[in-house]
Amino acid sequence: MTPGSNLPLNTVRVTVDVAAPVRLDVSALLLTADGKVRSDADFIFFNQPSGPGVSYRSGGGAAPDSITVDTGAVPPGIERIVVTASPDAAGQSFQGIEPTATVRGADGGTVIASFTPPQLGSETALVVVEIYLRGGVWKVRAVGQGYANGLAGIATDFGVSVEDEPAPAAAVTPPVTPPVAPAPPAAPAPPVSYPPSPWLGGATTPTAPVTPAAPVPAAAPAAPPAAPPGTGKINLDKGRVSLQKNQTVSLVKGGRPLLSQVKMGLGWEPAFGGRDIDLDASVIAYGPQRNHIDSCYFGKLSILGGSVKHSGDNLTGEGAGDDEVIVVDLGRLPAEATGLVFTVNSFSGQKFTEVAKAYCRLIDAASGEELVRFDLTSAEPQTGVMMAKLIKQFSGEWEMTAMGEFVKSRTVRGMVKPAAQAL
Repeated sequence: MTPGSNLPLNTVRVTVDVAAPVRLDVSALLLTADGKVRSDADFIFFNQPSGPGVSYRSGGGAAPDSITVDTGAVPPGIERIVVTASPDAAGQSFQGIEPTATVRGADGGTVIASFTPPQLGSETALVVVEIYLRGGVWKVRAVGQGYANGLAGIATDFGVSVEDEPAPAAAVTPPVTPPVAPAPPAAPAPPVSYPPSPWLGGATTPTAPVTPAAPVPAAAPAAPPAAPPGTGKINLDKGRVSLQKNQTVSLVKGGRPLLSQVKMGLGWEPAFGGRDIDLDASVIAYGPQRNHIDSCYFGKLSILGGSVKHSGDNLTGEGAGDDEVIVVDLGRLPAEATGLVFTVNSFSGQKFTEVAKAYCRLIDAASGEELVRFDLTSAEPQTGVMMAKLIKQFSGEWEMTAMGEFVKSRTVRGMVKPAAQAL
């Protein structure tokens, strides 16, 4: 799903799992038409795991926490159930650890939808998705509304009584008796306007759900400024693109997505001093839930029905041109393959601080034209690096993002988990 998009639910009971590379506090709030809870009993979290039609289940750290909604048991007057998340570590933001919400049928486990909020920054809490009633039909909407003052900011915004303390609101036990109302906390930070999703998001601009209580996004400027170095997204209309770390290019030219055969060429020079170096280029394929599908490397030169092929191993790094090439037929990739991460590992154990001029470049296989290039200009004393990723968008187009993220791993097997987290 993309921010603001919605789908009708085809089952009465649904479960929303929220997963991230770190432990999360997940909760739900039952809201009336005015966007507020009726009482603190409508705040469902680990200290209050059940309410009318809504329940919380802890994953215990080994699995994602989840919220289950039985739309048939939701009381009259409740029109929305918002599902929220915040990092378990106090004060930690979502920067670099974007969560993914997966909506499933609670009884059969069938996946209905998934949503990863776009690139996040200082947000410490999110309204991730909402289950809402519209015209007698229950639907799910991707939200991705960020708050900079933690789960307490979300809770108080929706009318929950929360004591003003630094711990996340999910750790606060709702008051048993109605004491004198505490001083209201600071108003929640305005929502952040996000670029398209780096995972499953489309190219549409997110729109927060319209409710009286939701924070109002700032009006978009008439002419957005150009993206600063290291951020933003461009396309192929102006020819060859040179990326900086974290920049993204949409593989679209003349308004049409590139769905032909492309080559990812990866190259490097031997370590300073002339000693041979054995680097291995690989590509790891993932599904929409960041699930590992397969890996293509020197020991497995073809995967996904031949739509991804490896040129073979270069043991020294000597010679001009690309050291290893991985061919990807974008039009033949199976539908379940929505993410490709291109990696390089030093099997010989040499660190990337000893490697010169590492790069990757995307080439049109038919014409030989270089479309995109990323030169690795920094290095860390590690044995693995994630060079770039190709992500299929909801609209069907592919995007390439320069990564340059270093990992301690001499083989592609050790890259599977960190690459999944980086999607």
